Amino acid sequence: MKKMIDIDFGSARYDELVELRYKVLLEPLGLKFLDSYRQKEIGYLHIGCVESLDDKLVGGLMMVPLNDKEIRMMQVAVDGKYQREGIGHQMIAYAEKRAKEAGYSRLIMHAMLSVVHFYEKLGFRAEGDIFEENGITFAKMVKDL
Repeated sequence: MKKMIDIDFGSARYDELVELRYKVLLEPLGLKFLDSYRQKEIGYLHIGCVESLDDKLVGGLMMVPLNDKEIRMMQVAVDGKYQREGIGHQMIAYAEKRAKEAGYSRLIMHAMLSVVHFYEKLGFRAEGDIFEENGITFAKMVKDL
């Protein structure tokens, strides 16, 4: 059984989330997580998915307020051992719920081209041109809440 949780910035669980994001998203691309980035994440909403049996963090993401109406979802990561179990769907649903509760009406994200179809199935739509950031090609995806 999995459960969704909010993660406090600076907590031990936050450190686990940073490590998971690095392991799943950055390391395979040869990128590093710089500790200087942590300070930028203070005001972000951090969400995790834990395995209820052993309290292990198996997924997570963060959401960055852009303005009064829009929030950006970033660095959606699921541990490779737990992929294809619906955790990504559960985390996105929880993120949408939390964004609505916080008063946001639009969720924005930059999806690598390999996962655009996943987000389209969840109701996101591509907006604008495909672009490159840090050598990775993305599509801007949006969803009205």
